[in-house]
Amino acid sequence: MIFPIQTTAQPRHKPYTNYALIVMNVLIFLVTYIGEHRAPTGEPEVLRAWANEFMLTPIRPQLWQFISYAFLHGSFMHIFGNMYFLYMFGNSVNDRLGNVGYLCFYLAGSIIAGLGHFAFSNSPVLGASGAVAAVTGAYLVLFPKSVITVIYWFFIIGTIEVPAFWFIGLKLIVIDNLIVQTAANVAYDAHLTGYAFGIISIYLLLVLHLQEHEPQDLAIVLKQWYRRRKYKSAVSQGFDPFSGSTETTKKVRAKTRDTKKAHQQKINDQQIKHLRGEIGKNVTERNLPEAARIYAELLELDPGHVMPRQYQLDIANQLMSECKWQLSAQAYEGFMKHYENAEYAEQVELMLGILYSRYLDKPALAAKYFKQAREKLHDPGQIRLCEAELAKLREKGH
Repeated sequence: MIFPIQTTAQPRHKPYTNYALIVMNVLIFLVTYIGEHRAPTGEPEVLRAWANEFMLTPIRPQLWQFISYAFLHGSFMHIFGNMYFLYMFGNSVNDRLGNVGYLCFYLAGSIIAGLGHFAFSNSPVLGASGAVAAVTGAYLVLFPKSVITVIYWFFIIGTIEVPAFWFIGLKLIVIDNLIVQTAANVAYDAHLTGYAFGIISIYLLLVLHLQEHEPQDLAIVLKQWYRRRKYKSAVSQGFDPFSGSTETTKKVRAKTRDTKKAHQQKINDQQIKHLRGEIGKNVTERNLPEAARIYAELLELDPGHVMPRQYQLDIANQLMSECKWQLSAQAYEGFMKHYENAEYAEQVELMLGILYSRYLDKPALAAKYFKQAREKLHDPGQIRLCEAELAKLREKGH
């Protein structure tokens, strides 16, 4: 089970419309819900008799039902789940769209999700899930690089930080609504239509400049990705118009190569400066997965590049947590090369020993770092760990 508990995209203004929608949904639920029981006909019912007319019934739909159905819910868990996700993602979307714009968007999401259900099912439907899906899709477009803290419980309970793009795109949309369609009485068609409406409509508003851009929205992210792709393509290919073997031609060709190298180096320096800025921004916002991804991209341009001390350590730890052993070792090595007298140097040496011993099969380097760490560590448990690892290496003949 995975459940979001926090997001780094926080509203700058009070999201009054989202608060009002949550309160309205709860009040209407309390007025219309009667608890699950069976009518005299034997049919299961959850709403008061007069409220059934406000459900969306695809067999005989009324226009108002495409909005009214979204304010009805069939159980306490139904209303709690929808309102929780509306609060989690709707506050930031409300902040970006404004109160009036957000209200119009929410109601439009309800209508479009209802039409999606109407097109593929004949079963009556109720609930704000489609409208909430539209809001969540909008969040994905507006804040794709934000980080969502999720709590998980399988055999153990813990928390992890997941980029919004992956949590919403992979977990909520692909897995929960495309792959795992096993729950009964769930309007998957309404959910998927809501997500599609939220993503497409907000992306179009950004592209058409009807919605103000922010540095991290999907339109900007895709534009930056396209520019980086063009840049890599340009610098990886060269065109030499000169041919022949005369001395003049050779000198011209050499000069041309030097000019190209200087131009490429200038482009590299600009790109490195840009990537450093992106890394610093993401580390400051505690978006460490994105900072680590950009750092890996930076190493392609400059394999020995090192960030400021704490940034370098945070990125190395993040790469280690993502099981990217070679990259994390490279990041830790960069830390030790430039900050060997830092406060946590012995801990870094211990991590390098573990990486080289257990994952990268470099026993000589592992032994070197375990010995260096053992001389500096003060924690008895960590010292015993070094000695145990060195003993294992000796048993293997290293």
